[in-house]
Amino acid sequence: MSQLDFHNSSPKLSAEETPIIIKLNESYKLWHSFLIHIPRLTRYTLGAKIDNIFTECLELSLLAGYSAKETKFPIVQKLSVKFDALKFFLKLLWEIKALDNKKYAALSQPLAEIGKMIGGWLNSLKK
Repeated sequence: MSQLDFHNSSPKLSAEETPIIIKLNESYKLWHSFLIHIPRLTRYTLGAKIDNIFTECLELSLLAGYSAKETKFPIVQKLSVKFDALKFFLKLLWEIKALDNKKYAALSQPLAEIGKMIGGWLNSLKK
């Protein structure tokens, strides 16, 4: 059982509790619920690629959350590139009509927020 530190006025969040990881986790669960509805051929090609990139983004965000400040910047940069690839492939999935408008919109909203979070994280690490 963990001990509470009542002397610390601002408790530090663990890496899993950071807002970006929570938002990525929720977005992945939403994506995962849509994956089964993607046509079979596309599910095992583009769908699998998107799923892999999503989990890589989760892994990189966790890694960055646990990394020392000196090593965090390149990890967050890689996260940013992977996240851009994720958005690209999701858009492609929507463009080939394997993902309907409603599902694409439901995924796009939290992903836009995550993109802003990643951009903010990069900017704060540049300083």
